Amino acid sequence: MAAGQTATASPRSGLLGRAPSGALVLSAIASVQFGSAIAATLFAQIGPAGAVWLRLLFGMIVLVALWRPRFRGRTRYELLLATTFGLVLACMNLSFYEALHRIPLGIAVTIEFVGPLGVAVAGSRRAVDLVWVALAAAGIIALTRGGTSHLNALGVLFALLAGCLWATYILVNARVGRAFEGGSGLALAMCVAAVVMLPFGIAQGGRHLLEPRSLALGAAVGLLSSAIPYSFEVEALRRIRPSVFGVLMSIEPAMAALAGLIVLGQSLAARTVLGMALVVIASVGAARRTHEAPIAV
Repeated sequence: MAAGQTATASPRSGLLGRAPSGALVLSAIASVQFGSAIAATLFAQIGPAGAVWLRLLFGMIVLVALWRPRFRGRTRYELLLATTFGLVLACMNLSFYEALHRIPLGIAVTIEFVGPLGVAVAGSRRAVDLVWVALAAAGIIALTRGGTSHLNALGVLFALLAGCLWATYILVNARVGRAFEGGSGLALAMCVAAVVMLPFGIAQGGRHLLEPRSLALGAAVGLLSSAIPYSFEVEALRRIRPSVFGVLMSIEPAMAALAGLIVLGQSLAARTVLGMALVVIASVGAARRTHEAPIAV
């Protein structure tokens, strides 16, 4: 589908179409981080995989009802793109929740943030960006050493894996936004992700997945962490470069720390806050001269 066709078909006249792309990304950040904090309260009952499956299931229900996607009539490329996006969503969410099960939310998101930062730096041609990479590395070291040396090593590895998948998500999401009208591509991808995660969710959650508390919190997590932020991000990525998107995400570690404090009571040491600040500064600096791309028409 050509860019012009995508722009014409997408509902730009609606609320999301009129909203500034920066506001969409920042709203998505707040939604997903508080959703993640709520999801962490489910781990003891249904495990990370169970929480991921409920998140994807309820997010899928909302998006399918909203966009009514169709598999028929799609090209092989579009179906492959939606399937790839779904696999990325499933793996990214599972790896992040496995990290969150072992390390604090603010630290997990900061380590995971190497993904968006990498996208921002990769989209630049300036040698000075090596400075920002070094600054981010210093931030990660500050997080994983000294006062936080007790961090679970497997949790850190899961967070790094989630970061790599997050970078992939940004790039694939941009393609999905251009190839599908509205949020139909996202809805198809969520169907794929929910199916892929089903056996893992059942293995960890079992019958507890059907308990009222699990279903209620799972629905809230699905709305906050999937349906709302992914819809906002798909719309935003139609109008801005992936590198700019990566920079706007620089507030993510701070929002995660706030959500962890409010919902989970996770306080952070001064050294940890310093490490997070270095990563945020590196992200902002990496794309301080980038500008929003024009909308394809």
